[in-house]
Amino acid sequence: MSGEQKKTYKFTVIIERDEDGIYIAEVPQLRGCHTQAKDLNTLIERIREAVKLCIDEDDAISPLEFIGLQQIEITV
Repeated sequence: MSGEQKKTYKFTVIIERDEDGIYIAEVPQLRGCHTQAKDLNTLIERIREAVKLCIDEDDAISPLEFIGLQQIEITV
């Protein structure tokens, strides 16, 4: 397998922090690909591992263009 060429992908990762201070990371491009951790360094390590598990080499990964994030406020 040493003759196989490895592919490099870039993914946008959305990171949020919940009310308990836990960081949550999600890769919108890969359905169900998310993880959590108590600190950002661990979170980045874990999301890299999660992405590797979520990628199926036979699947075509459709690139998404990151446009930006917008936070809105509503009153109900």
